[in-house]
Amino acid sequence: MPEAGNYPDVTDAPSFDIEAADAGTGVTIAVRAFGQTRIYALQGTDQADFAGFYAELARDFGTRPLVKTPKLPPDAPEPPWQPLLTENISEQILAGYGDPAALKTDDGYVLVATSNDAPDAFPILRSNDLASWTHEGFVFPQGQTPEWTAAGLKVGDFWAPEMTRVGDEYWLVYTARDKAHLLGIGLAKAKYPAGPWTDLGRPLLTGGNIDGHIFVEGDDRYLFWKEDRNGIWPRKLAAFLRDRPELINDIYDTEMDRLTARFAAAVVAWAGTRRSIERFFLMQPFIAASVEAWPKLRACLQRCGGAEEILAATQTPILAQRLRHDGSSFVGSPVTIIANDLDWEGHLVEGPFVWKQDRRYFLFYAANDFTDPAYGIGVAVADDPLGPYRKHQKALLSSSRNWTAPGHPSIAEGPDGTPHIFFHAFFPGTGGYNVFRALLTARLRFDGDQVSIF
Repeated sequence: MPEAGNYPDVTDAPSFDIEAADAGTGVTIAVRAFGQTRIYALQGTDQADFAGFYAELARDFGTRPLVKTPKLPPDAPEPPWQPLLTENISEQILAGYGDPAALKTDDGYVLVATSNDAPDAFPILRSNDLASWTHEGFVFPQGQTPEWTAAGLKVGDFWAPEMTRVGDEYWLVYTARDKAHLLGIGLAKAKYPAGPWTDLGRPLLTGGNIDGHIFVEGDDRYLFWKEDRNGIWPRKLAAFLRDRPELINDIYDTEMDRLTARFAAAVVAWAGTRRSIERFFLMQPFIAASVEAWPKLRACLQRCGGAEEILAATQTPILAQRLRHDGSSFVGSPVTIIANDLDWEGHLVEGPFVWKQDRRYFLFYAANDFTDPAYGIGVAVADDPLGPYRKHQKALLSSSRNWTAPGHPSIAEGPDGTPHIFFHAFFPGTGGYNVFRALLTARLRFDGDQVSIF
């Protein structure tokens, strides 16, 4: 086999041949290419196991590893972010404070966060000053998850909870998988932030919709959410390139990414047999390679026949719709608020949060891939909750040397009376599903349509 990085012409490279099988709690993957066979034994099927596998595959065959180093100019200043929670404050909180939603109440601040497949869903934390925090329990403790949801280790996915005061009660929207393992958005209500919480008993939305946000103005309630199309295109694109390998050189510029695309084309059939999060792990290097080639990728798909479904899935919309007064159903039709159409946004926008300031409506959102340093937070502004929204062309928050992949914003008034943005970020060199995410904040300054941090 030629040394990685020295294959003379990837166009003529043989396709990868993959054989994989379960082996105890992990898997064994045999990879054949360049006339050589390598066998990889994964001890488990978590993020770290697949990251290790791709590091070895990169060494042996020249594919893309899962690199987590942000691309920063040498003189880039460290942004004025304030870390609030940098470790799990309870042994029941397993992966930190991803997708944090902060709410200021009469009794201080309440925070809820993603719990993924942990036994207890959605930790509830409280603080009087944002400096000291106490863990007050969970929205859905172990054994009390809503009947419609799939729950349990490596089964459930409880993401992006958000708590809102509506009248004299609290509403919580959240993402979970239903019994068919389709992502949907649920709604629960409580008299107090600590609960007990009563679920609606069914999803508000299902069929691949996530990241619900409720915006309340007077008697009007709006639900904002993301249609999770970015979960569709990677495997469909890999299968498309398996059948059309001649397109790989047109899309990807480097030998490393061309080999990564060939490997994805070979592994995609087996990936389709795995649980949802494993399918994502298996496609991660291919997603990174494709996002880096995004303009060329979309242009190629537009020229090619038979790629219409893939092309449509590369546009991820955030939508909004009015809710009935009790939140149990919708009024009217959904409106597309924004979609990923800026280069820095990559293949998705998600995590919407609307904040009203000086008669304007500011939509804060995350974009790009949450495991990658390219992930960041953007802003759009409108004169009506349902838009049209005008985007800022550059991200408000991007990776720094001390923190990577800032994402999923929420806004609340800080102790000093100024609006604060709350968000998660990874420690440098880390990132992924069930990897610890810290809670950070920064103060916001509004000037007309513009927003900055200080």
